[in-house]
Amino acid sequence: MRRVIAAALLLAAAGCSATPAEPAADSTMDPDKIAWGPCTDVQRPDGEPPARQDASVRCGKLSVPLDYAKPDGEKLDLALIKLPATGKEKRLGSVVFNFGGPGASGVDTLDQAAKALTTLRARYDLVSFDPRGVERSSGVQCGDGAEMDRFTSLDTLPSNDKTHQEAEAANKRFASLCQQNSGKILPYIGTVNASHDMDRIRAAVGDPKLNYVGMSYGTQLGGVYATQYPKNVGRMVLDAPLDPTVTFEQRTLAQTRGFQKAYESFLRSCVKSTCDVGKDQATANANVEKLMNQLAAKPLQVNGRELTQGLASTGVAAALYSELTWPFLEQALSEALKGRGEALLYLSDSYTGRAQDGTYSTQMTSFPAITCVDSAERPDEAALRRTETAAMKISPLFGSEGSGGLCRVWPAKGSDEARHVDATGSAPIVVVGGRGDPATPYEWAPKLTAQLKTATLVTYEGEGHGAYLSGSKCVMGLVDSYLIDGKVPGKGSRCPAA
Repeated sequence: MRRVIAAALLLAAAGCSATPAEPAADSTMDPDKIAWGPCTDVQRPDGEPPARQDASVRCGKLSVPLDYAKPDGEKLDLALIKLPATGKEKRLGSVVFNFGGPGASGVDTLDQAAKALTTLRARYDLVSFDPRGVERSSGVQCGDGAEMDRFTSLDTLPSNDKTHQEAEAANKRFASLCQQNSGKILPYIGTVNASHDMDRIRAAVGDPKLNYVGMSYGTQLGGVYATQYPKNVGRMVLDAPLDPTVTFEQRTLAQTRGFQKAYESFLRSCVKSTCDVGKDQATANANVEKLMNQLAAKPLQVNGRELTQGLASTGVAAALYSELTWPFLEQALSEALKGRGEALLYLSDSYTGRAQDGTYSTQMTSFPAITCVDSAERPDEAALRRTETAAMKISPLFGSEGSGGLCRVWPAKGSDEARHVDATGSAPIVVVGGRGDPATPYEWAPKLTAQLKTATLVTYEGEGHGAYLSGSKCVMGLVDSYLIDGKVPGKGSRCPAA
């Protein structure tokens, strides 16, 4: 399961813990309409309620078919959030967001991102949702907090027959718990069904075309939607793109290289001035390697918990998603080298969705549920070991067998339908790829652009996972100009690092 955590880290955007959203008690429910009401449970990244809530923000539910092959059969309620347009100029409709994962809560994340989206919100209602199998939308459950603690804390060092057997046993245990607790929904989770859900959302908010911003995994969802519903595409932006055609092995190796590259950039940045991790890059790297080996032998005690090597490497990877968290990573590593693991454990918890009370969001359970249904690939033992060996050579810190190990024992069948996208006949699509993106390496950006026959690529030269919300005025200007004015960026458009 530790390898599943590594795989999720290599792909996901941020996810947050939450409890089921409820619309106002007097809201009416029409199967084809959204029942909007006050938001009662939107969460901050630390799992605590927000200090104050914008009263104009609305939360709601939309009833959709559990099985689209039986549209009049059993229903599933999707949880949504809406930030109404604030400007005095003519409202342009809605923009729907998916912030990635797969498994991130759109309800929580849109609320957290509101301040960065003021220009767009002046003209559009901003809408997001928890996709099926995520959080409030029948979120996948795979064990209680104690079970999740055991799963997330497993080490990757050393890599040997014993750790392989432990990983396989953990994968089987995890998959069994997912089937036990969420078996009814597991076959119906996946990107193709989520694309059908998005078209229901488009119709329910009253838009003839879907205006959409997808980030990370959300780029695959957008690509599938544009392939399923090309004539319904309005203005679509795909940021931090995923190449849906890659195999589990190709994905794992590309993302391992991406995180190792980002880690080395962090170390170079750290040692340019006084760096508490080491006086130069080689020394700093050696100190981190020594720390990880020590934690594999003897975890640090942290307030009644243990900081294992697995949790520590998760914490390091989590901090590499943005340059803004690099100073905190330096502090966390410095403290851990001195025997204090609180900060690294906090970073790990912030990624895995563990709240202070020991409960978890569905981020780590929704991720494999969607990933495994989205591919018919089921690697054998030889393929898993080949992948792990190659990944560990690239980076002992981030190397793993990827998500193929869990998908191999997953209780729901997979399909390759979501791996094929072309968007033939759709309106123009803007793809934004970052040179220093650790989770979705830049090489995937031109590949997805080529697959989507109507796409144009914008290159961001900076670090971090995702460019639109990175602080780059150039990227935000190009994207907002397209979404608001319909101006497609010129071929070969580039933006400097923020």
